[in-house]
Amino acid sequence: MTEEHGDRRPAGELESGVLAALWAADTALTPGGVRAALGTGLARTTVTTILTRLHAKGLVTRVRLGRGYTYLPAADASGLTARRMHAELDRGEDRGSVLARFVSDLSDEDEQVLRALLDEADQGEGNRK
Repeated sequence: MTEEHGDRRPAGELESGVLAALWAADTALTPGGVRAALGTGLARTTVTTILTRLHAKGLVTRVRLGRGYTYLPAADASGLTARRMHAELDRGEDRGSVLARFVSDLSDEDEQVLRALLDEADQGEGNRK
C-alpha cells in the first residue's frame, strides 16, 4: 500500500511509522532520512507533511537545517502513550468515572504496578514536606 499504487493508509498508521523511525534513529532525521528509514514508497513530500502535522501536535521537535528541518521525537513511546491517556481524560465530562472504569478493568499485574507507582509518588510527596 503505497502512493505509487494509489492505495491510502490511515494517517494514524503513517504517523506511527514516522514516530517509530524517529525513535529508532540515534540522531535527528530530515524528511529524506525518515523516508529512507521507513523503506516505503512514500513521497518525500508526504513524509514532510506527516512531520509537519506531528510538529503541530507537539509530538516532534524540529531544528532548521538549511532550507528545511531535522526532526526528533518530543517524547519516547511511553511518554506519547501517557500524553494520549491525558488527552482522553481531558475529553471526558466525569474524570472520576473514567478513572474508576479504567482501574476496574486493569489486570491484577497492572493494578499492582499502579499501586506501587502511587505508593512511590506518595513517599516522594512526604519527603518534600
